Amino acid sequence: MATGKVLHNRHSIRLGGYDYASEGGYFVTIVTHLRKCLFGSIVNDEIRLNQFGNLVKKEWFHTAKLRPNIELLPDEFVVMPNHIHGIIWINDLHCRGSLQRTPTIERFQKPVSNSIPTIIRLFKSTMTKQINLIRQTPYEPVWQPNYYEHIISSEKDYENIANYIDSNPLTWQTDKEYLEVP
Repeated sequence: MATGKVLHNRHSIRLGGYDYASEGGYFVTIVTHLRKCLFGSIVNDEIRLNQFGNLVKKEWFHTAKLRPNIELLPDEFVVMPNHIHGIIWINDLHCRGSLQRTPTIERFQKPVSNSIPTIIRLFKSTMTKQINLIRQTPYEPVWQPNYYEHIISSEKDYENIANYIDSNPLTWQTDKEYLEVP
């Protein structure tokens, strides 16, 4: 029997059973809808942020002010013309005087407070609302539906990621997210 509902065939790219609210480092990449260059441009191998790019940068660091267990560092983040890269550190709240929590697993439509999926979802939602308010385009998508995430597993892994973030503006012309504007 047809119900008239459209079923979406979505699947998670997350590690099954992994607690994305657990202590550790997470490298994330979030890309704009259709890879539109909304945040600025690269000039002489340096990013020149526009109004939207500056808003994204400000909101990224505001995230850590809202969540006591989150640490975000300036040299581990970059806003590119059509995407962002950053490292999110989740610290154990128990070490900061709160009660120890039981690990929980994120499930579809059941967000887990201070987990990577929830942090990214709220960040993207906030930025979409702010950007669309400024450009007067309600309901226009700003971001691609998902994001890339990588659990940092070692010091060498961290060094490679930190170097990648730092050198991203220098490699813009060869970046997989780069689209030449006609």
